[in-house]
Amino acid sequence: MVKLYIVMGVSGTGKTTVAELLGKKLNLPCFDADDFHSDSNKLKMKNGIPLTDEDRVGWLENLNHRLLEESKNKGAILACSALKERYRQKLIENLNDRILWVVLRGDFDLIFERMQKRKNHFMPVSLLRSQFEAMEYPEYGIHISIDQSPEDIVDQIVDDNPT
Repeated sequence: MVKLYIVMGVSGTGKTTVAELLGKKLNLPCFDADDFHSDSNKLKMKNGIPLTDEDRVGWLENLNHRLLEESKNKGAILACSALKERYRQKLIENLNDRILWVVLRGDFDLIFERMQKRKNHFMPVSLLRSQFEAMEYPEYGIHISIDQSPEDIVDQIVDDNPT
C-alpha cells in the first residue's frame, strides 16, 4: 500500500495541480515543496538565478523531515521537482518503500508555453532550460505525459496504483 506519493518533474509540468487533485481524490494531505524554500532561494529564482546543490541542502532536509512525519500518519502527497537522483535519495532517506514516484513529463515547448501563462510565480520561464539540463529522469516510478488533463493524469495514477 502506497503511503507517500511524490509528484515530480521540471517546473511547469503541473505538479502542484496534479498533487492537489490526487490529494482530494485519495483524501490525503498535499504539500508543495516550493513552500519549503527559504526566502533567499525564492529570491534567487525570482531573479533568474538557478539554485545550486548547496542551496537545496536545507530544503531537502526539511522536506525529508516532513515526509517522515507524514509517513507515520495516513500518508501524504508531495509536489517536488526532485530533479536529480541524489535529491530523490535525500527526500526518502530513512523512509520505507511505500513511496510512489509520479514522474510528469512533457516537451520543452509545451511547458514553456504553460509557464508563460502563469501569474505571480517566483520561478521565471527563463530558468526552464536549466531545469531540463539538471533533470535526471528516474527509471522507477510511473511516467505520465502531461499532454492530457490533470484529471486524466490523476485517474491514471489511481487506476494503475490502487491503494
